Amino acid sequence: MYPLSQFDGRMKTTDWSKTPAVNRAISPGVRETAWVRPEVFFDQLPQLLGEVPPLPGEQAIYMQVEAFLAALQTQPEVKKLAISCAIAAEAELITPLFDFVNVGYPAKNNWTTQNNGACFGVDYLTRTACAKSNIFVNKPEETRYFYLDLDADGVRLNGKDAYTITFAKDKIPPVKGFWSLTVYNKEHFFEPNPIGRYSVGTKNSGLQLSDDGSLTIYIQHEAPEEDHMQNWLPAPQDEFSLYLRCYWPEGSVLNDQWAPAAAVRQIYS
Repeated sequence: MYPLSQFDGRMKTTDWSKTPAVNRAISPGVRETAWVRPEVFFDQLPQLLGEVPPLPGEQAIYMQVEAFLAALQTQPEVKKLAISCAIAAEAELITPLFDFVNVGYPAKNNWTTQNNGACFGVDYLTRTACAKSNIFVNKPEETRYFYLDLDADGVRLNGKDAYTITFAKDKIPPVKGFWSLTVYNKEHFFEPNPIGRYSVGTKNSGLQLSDDGSLTIYIQHEAPEEDHMQNWLPAPQDEFSLYLRCYWPEGSVLNDQWAPAAAVRQIYS
């Protein structure tokens, strides 16, 4: 892949072995990679500002930040204070945004959601929260997202317990495209499970409906009874989160008339 301006009708080859390596702070796949280091944030920020031009209306903000960065170059004490503030902000403001409960705004049943993905405007908090907790979101009319860390009683989801989510016959996620309910471990990664299933939804043709047309999903670490296996979404052993994606959502999803059902804690049999 290369810019159209470089097209000359001849085949091009890329030597990927020469691609610059990225130094990862921690092993990938174990937990989140710490890309931002507050200790050097203000040294890296000028380059980032140069790579990301301001959106319409942000020019004044850029000028303020650039003036601040210039002051840091000549005032060591101010830079020292700025770094300490950045370290505090990372711990007290940014890190909590990794939890879905702090993303967007509350929907029903302890789910949260946001309605301005990929079109955040000046909503920098939601933009930061999405970048921190899940990254790469579509516009609402393409995909609406719902996030869950808490059960129906407001208790953190945990694999030591079992849960059910029951969508009534007329409350199954209303979409023109498809929907999926995905489970992530406490680091927002997939957790290996014996059946290799990490989400359920439209793609699962074997989901079993109840006699009344409702759909119950069984979210638990241990396998459920045999007649519930088709609707089993395996959960990690400890804390986990749920993520519901509605692709090409109906109007009731877009205007907040519809929200996912609660995760109801059950007692293991």
